[in-house]
Amino acid sequence: MEFFLQLLISGLVIGSIYALVGLGFVIIYKSSSILNFAQGEFLMLGAYVCVAIVGTHKVPFLAAFAITLCFSALLGVLMERLLLRPMIGEPVISVIMLTLGLSSVLKAVVQGIWGTDTRPYPEIFPTTPVMIGPLPVSQGYLYSVASVLVLLGLFSVFFKYSRAGIAMRATAFSQQVALSMGISVKHIFALAWSIAAVVSAVGGVLLGGIRGGVDGAFALFGLKVIPVVILGGLDSVLGAIVGGLVMGVLENLSGGYLDPLLGGGVKEVAPFIALVAILSIKPYGLFGKVKIERV
Repeated sequence: MEFFLQLLISGLVIGSIYALVGLGFVIIYKSSSILNFAQGEFLMLGAYVCVAIVGTHKVPFLAAFAITLCFSALLGVLMERLLLRPMIGEPVISVIMLTLGLSSVLKAVVQGIWGTDTRPYPEIFPTTPVMIGPLPVSQGYLYSVASVLVLLGLFSVFFKYSRAGIAMRATAFSQQVALSMGISVKHIFALAWSIAAVVSAVGGVLLGGIRGGVDGAFALFGLKVIPVVILGGLDSVLGAIVGGLVMGVLENLSGGYLDPLLGGGVKEVAPFIALVAILSIKPYGLFGKVKIERV
């Protein structure tokens, strides 16, 4: 039972980061109907930038974290302005291929600057574990989950009550309606990419703090989030949260129980098996909106 609880807790922690990064996918898709395959590279780049500021320039972590978020926000705006905006009106598949190319470019930039070796991460969380019942739980886990919950709560309030959030929801509903109401769709696209880059950077920093290091494998984290958002529903913020938690727990439980029996590899495949099984029942995901076209 203790082993199960340990797997469950660590799965919820990783799942919460999945949910946070998945939020970036959903925001971009809702506003522009585009899947951003460079989301994992945003996560990796944010983690590397933060550790470089702390390690090379000896900046305190909180200040380095704030600088990283500003850098990520600016990066998102630049990517949208320089690469995505000229593609407005082009087929969606062309834009998706552009994000694939962007992911390769960002990965090459990271490797060119920092190399491929694992870089140790500064100790950003207290090392003394906290006892929850009979289980010792890392404070890094608790801080990570708390940070993700606060961010998700803030974004929920932002989307529901702020003028920019309401404008993003209107754009997601219909770009033509948003334009008729005087909303700048181009500015909304830039805001969506900026938020997506910021939440990915936060996920990268939290993941680096938990694992104690950062390397090129962080880019694969973005690919793992794709089944998360498809499972929850590409246009659902709630779906990203639920899908992230479900996938994180499922991945950890299968890795803990099935990998030793079957020789490994189940942990990587289990989320995709679950995705296929659930989509065969609910093709639009757990919380995705069913679209009906009348002809």
